[in-house]
Amino acid sequence: MTDQRCGWCLSTPLYQQYHDEEWGRPVTDDARLFEFLILEGAQAGLAWITVLNKRENYRRLFDGFDADKIARYRPAKIERLLQDAGIIRNRRKVEAVVKNARAYLALRERGQTLADFLWQFTDGRVVVNRPRSLADIPATTPVSDAMSRALKKAGFSFVGSTIMYAHMQATGMVNDHLLNCPAQRRCVEVARAKNLL
Repeated sequence: MTDQRCGWCLSTPLYQQYHDEEWGRPVTDDARLFEFLILEGAQAGLAWITVLNKRENYRRLFDGFDADKIARYRPAKIERLLQDAGIIRNRRKVEAVVKNARAYLALRERGQTLADFLWQFTDGRVVVNRPRSLADIPATTPVSDAMSRALKKAGFSFVGSTIMYAHMQATGMVNDHLLNCPAQRRCVEVARAKNLL
């Protein structure tokens, strides 16, 4: 079996770079987890490359994903955001960013980090799958179902099970690189170095 990248990332150099350097690498930093939570919610119903192409605009327009600032957004700010073609101009998704920032801050006020909240669903360990083809990779799992329910109960939105499984993959809670993909092994090495295996 020859080494080759996962087939989903081959369409653009940006996609390949994201696959090679980010996707599947364990993230335990709250700010990065929050950023991915927002971006995965924006992606709902769309291709990830659509969001990836707009990620820098999201960072700029949403104050670098600073939850403290986003939580203070008022209706006038939301209306300005909805006029900017640099993001996905879906009112529910933009309003969810503000709602999720407030839910994230409420978690912190209760003394819980977002990392601890999310990683508890994998017992603080990376789940290393070894899919042979893209058809072997699920859209949801019982773990993503449970994570989704818990996030909704905590006040988050746009956190359905499919979105959360994608989030788990992106942030390395799950390693779903194909078995013959070089990034599969690199992600395992990163997880081992962080004591997450």
